[in-house]
Amino acid sequence: MKTPSQKIGATRPLRRRSFLKGILTAGTVSLFTPRLLFAADGSPLPRVAPGRKVNLACCGIGNRGADVVKALHATGLANVVALCDTDMGAPHTLAVLKLFPNVPRFRDFRQMFDKMGGEIEAVSVGVPDFSHFPIAMLAMSLGKHVYCEKPMAHSFRQIELMMAAEKKYGVAAQMGNQGHSEANYFQFKAWVDAGIIRNVTRITAYMNSPRRWHGMKVSGYLPEQPIPETLDWEDWLATAEFHKYNHGYVNGDWRSWFDFGNGALGDWGAHIFDTAHEFLNLGLPTEVEAVKLEGPSPFIFPQASTLAFRFPPRGALPPVELTWYDGQNNLPPLPDNIGEAVVDPTIPPPSSGTLDTKKRPPGKVLYGEGLTFKGGSHGTTLSILPGPNAKEIASQLPPVPASPSNHFKNFLLACRGEEKCRSSFAVAGPLCQAMALGVIAQRVNARLQFDPATRQITNHAVANALLNGVPPRKGWEFFYKL
Repeated sequence: MKTPSQKIGATRPLRRRSFLKGILTAGTVSLFTPRLLFAADGSPLPRVAPGRKVNLACCGIGNRGADVVKALHATGLANVVALCDTDMGAPHTLAVLKLFPNVPRFRDFRQMFDKMGGEIEAVSVGVPDFSHFPIAMLAMSLGKHVYCEKPMAHSFRQIELMMAAEKKYGVAAQMGNQGHSEANYFQFKAWVDAGIIRNVTRITAYMNSPRRWHGMKVSGYLPEQPIPETLDWEDWLATAEFHKYNHGYVNGDWRSWFDFGNGALGDWGAHIFDTAHEFLNLGLPTEVEAVKLEGPSPFIFPQASTLAFRFPPRGALPPVELTWYDGQNNLPPLPDNIGEAVVDPTIPPPSSGTLDTKKRPPGKVLYGEGLTFKGGSHGTTLSILPGPNAKEIASQLPPVPASPSNHFKNFLLACRGEEKCRSSFAVAGPLCQAMALGVIAQRVNARLQFDPATRQITNHAVANALLNGVPPRKGWEFFYKL
């Protein structure tokens, strides 16, 4: 009887040998590197002809990855040509396998590119945070467009390299904060352009629903357990530091661990304050402070966090302090007149299962000149809180255009050169880097001074070293050179 790996593809020695001969040798890399064609204005021309379906390879086909695959396919603009998952055949992958029964399957994305690179035009990356980077970097270096779940990567440096690769290889690259193509995106932009939202100085953002690590107490890493037959544990670890397998690291539980995830901030920040970050031109903060941590641990995320991000003036715009609250009982101070919570029924639940309806759902409050705004998460729109200027402004609100495409369609149309990615790596990268600084503040429990010009934390040597993340394991250094 064949083993699962033999059913899917080549054995490990052949896979490694093929990959090393095909991609890692310096001479061959130049053959795989795309020769970019540029329009008269210097912008890269699309690689997918307008009107034709995009040949899509899907990396990560279970859990959230499955949702991404189905959403991209539902647009009618994608032709799924390859499926890749390190746990191919596990229960959480079966729905996608049933949907695409005749599509080639791989456990190793390197083998997939080695064998099918010429047939692939775009790649979805719906895998744990820490393994976004190598898949996206290899795909972009081969001229493939990339749809990557949020946050973009696991470390500040990885995000920096991904932004550079997007620009270098001229690909369409979209981060998967899907609300960035919904009503809040277009409303926020219209209200900023019309001067309704102006001179914001404070933002309160919060996510107080239960998380997987709430209630966990650990004194070290988890004990070794037998590796499931379906899982390629070595490839699952990718660039991360080696750990012995335990089921407490996989299928969403990886979010609990600093070594694999980015906590509540990395998971939900990109859905809550993404539009404020882009349209208020926040960029990178000069200071990030761990104001309060409950249950700090060197291994898992705190039980609750209050983090203050201090952004400097941007031209005529004033400095902004964004305060983040997570933890079930770490509720933010909110205006007395805030009223009912803003809830979008289309928002998927957090990985712990449900939004906590007993507490206020995830959201934000923005304090601008003369007006205060409240909003929820993802694509939910802002409303103006009652105040002296609120009624007068209500008659001056500008029209808000409808979205021409959801986030998945926007990406595929960008692959064809018909739209631009709304959450391109150039847009999403600084947002994710700001959040990465917040995660570092959680790890070291300190107030950090950051210099955006030098990309250095200037007052804390340990925190500064964490900007690079952990060194990649042997054999995975190559992805940092693409």
